[in-house]
Amino acid sequence: MALSPQRLDAVRAVAESGSYAAAARALAVTQPNISAQVRGLEQEFGIRLFRRESGRLLPTDLCLQLCDSAERMAEARAEAERLLLSRSSLREGQIIVGLGNAMPGMALVAAFHRAYPGVTLKVETGSHAKITRAVLTHECDIGVLPDVPADPRFRRAHLAAARVVAIAPLGHRLARVGEVTAQMLCDEPLIFRASGSSTQRAVDRMFARAGLSPRPFLTLDARDGLYEAVANGLGIGFLWQGSTSRSDGVARLPIAEMRGLTIHETVFSLTETSGQIVDAFFQQAESLTPRP
Repeated sequence: MALSPQRLDAVRAVAESGSYAAAARALAVTQPNISAQVRGLEQEFGIRLFRRESGRLLPTDLCLQLCDSAERMAEARAEAERLLLSRSSLREGQIIVGLGNAMPGMALVAAFHRAYPGVTLKVETGSHAKITRAVLTHECDIGVLPDVPADPRFRRAHLAAARVVAIAPLGHRLARVGEVTAQMLCDEPLIFRASGSSTQRAVDRMFARAGLSPRPFLTLDARDGLYEAVANGLGIGFLWQGSTSRSDGVARLPIAEMRGLTIHETVFSLTETSGQIVDAFFQQAESLTPRP
């Protein structure tokens, strides 16, 4: 027995208009459709919803109670639709963005906010692994990370070229060198990021290509902690070149083995994640992407 919204709408329309024909006009359907909905409901449940009097269909007490319930259900459906629309509307919606690096992702978030000030922005930060997992589990609508794999599950848009550089304390001897090599870095106390970091993945690949397997003397979870450790003279660390606007206390050192590698900071979402807000975010990213 199917108590569908269409049947309830038909019952309410007949109760309000007093005839199948008027109800059909109100709902923009045929009269046989309306009569079939009402009579089918009466037959399936063994009830009577209307009585005919002076050519009009008048609702029974049971029908009036059913109409009250149907009206509450319609209000609940309308509220659910308003909730869904408010989540996806460019005037009052919401988007959750996951960032691995503060920059250039935060610059993109700022540009999107200027373009669509009515959209509420929530920003999550974390490692490459954390943000990728958040996108896959729908905890984030969109992620902005370097070195995002070409996965068919993802919709992607490259935002900017990305490159890992070494950072050394300003007073360190390497701070005066224009470019360092993997071998030169191996001769220094190294500070690594945890394995879930995109920075560390790129660094590990770089050393592997050079046939080297250095061991760090210190491993840190957060980029800010690594930056402070280097600035305080503890050793040589690594970060994405444009990952932070900070420039105090450290020298950025290009790495010879990173030259010529094409890596991008990438905006990505699940291909199944769609809607006005997500589309607008991708359009904003594409407008900020430097053209070759």
